[in-house]
Amino acid sequence: MDTSAIGTVRDLAMRARAAAPAVAAASTVAKDAALHASADQLVRDSAEILAANQVDVDRAAASGTPEQMVDRLRLDDNRLAAMADGLRQVAGLPDPVGTVTAEWTRPNGLIMQKVRVPLGVVAIIYENRPNVTSDAFGLCLKSGNVAFLRGSSGGLSSNLAITRSIRRALSENGLPEDAVILVDDVSREAAVDFMRQRGLVDCLIPRGGPALINSILENATVPYVIDGDGNCHIYVDATANLDMATEIVVNAKMQRPSVCNAAESLVVHQAVARDFLPLAASALTGVELVGDERSRQILPEVGTAVDDDWSTEYLDLKLSIRVVDDLDEAIAHINETGSGHSEAIVTDDCSAGDRFTREVDAAAVLVNASTRFVDGDEFGFGAEIGISTQKLHARGPMGLEQLTTEKYIIHGTGQVRA
Repeated sequence: MDTSAIGTVRDLAMRARAAAPAVAAASTVAKDAALHASADQLVRDSAEILAANQVDVDRAAASGTPEQMVDRLRLDDNRLAAMADGLRQVAGLPDPVGTVTAEWTRPNGLIMQKVRVPLGVVAIIYENRPNVTSDAFGLCLKSGNVAFLRGSSGGLSSNLAITRSIRRALSENGLPEDAVILVDDVSREAAVDFMRQRGLVDCLIPRGGPALINSILENATVPYVIDGDGNCHIYVDATANLDMATEIVVNAKMQRPSVCNAAESLVVHQAVARDFLPLAASALTGVELVGDERSRQILPEVGTAVDDDWSTEYLDLKLSIRVVDDLDEAIAHINETGSGHSEAIVTDDCSAGDRFTREVDAAAVLVNASTRFVDGDEFGFGAEIGISTQKLHARGPMGLEQLTTEKYIIHGTGQVRA
């Protein structure tokens, strides 16, 4: 019988810690075999997983959950196949564990090495995204870590089914089933308890909105990496190719508006605003636009932006528009209102692009490309564990290397210190 979710949060955390040494010691061959087996098992268990997901989707729809949030929750054959492919892709990535990142010899003959090692137990708390369950497991396993998971109530049936499937594959491939553990208590009290497993959890990563992030900041007693809001801007410079800019804005806003790397704000140089804004507005079909006074003089049909609009992550088909005098004002506005996630400039001026990349304070800065590319898979990392908006330990998409730390290994021939 699968016992992945039986017990208190503390009990489950202790099981995760107990499994950590075996997972850390697993060979690359063993980990890759388990990842491929888990991918195959997800496909074999697709009927069970999709039936469980339908329970979650029906419950969300009945409770009036907005459609874009239901979309985040929904699985189908294609999305499940993508989850399985994500595990296979991670299996194909280089194993960071054991990599020597630096080596030097001291005058006394001591050989110094810095070597990548697993963090240990990585706890991930996340909202209605069932694919995070398999993504987090895959990246944690390949980097030698136990995945200790706590999803939301809205995705519980899906997450339990996915975890059961993965644990079957682990059991049949010689690795501990407890390499992935899901907490099924979705109460607020359990969430806070999950954040406080000091001594058992090595790193906590939240995947969710402002309420979850604030709860981490208020309650966590374990080290954490913040996967923060994505209030992403696109700045259209005076020299921008306007057709390119239109295509980039449409992609960044409309391809998948409910994700953190979607654009939320459009900033336009006054020199091209009269030509560009009508093009953009015509192409942004179905998008609610709100703007400042200068943009509304050009597009009188758009709504009036209020102060909160400049710093809001809509996660919906809505976009704020601001016209600025120059690059200086654009950079200042983005740094003041952005969330430090991803910011883009569209320009034909190399010096403007260089200044933008130097002076904009964000985890990722793009020149002439959509913010939607700020993603672990698009970076070649495989499925990501999140996108860090903080500056210590990890920043930007968090892949395998970001789930390891380093330790020093020193080789001597009998040296003693004088």
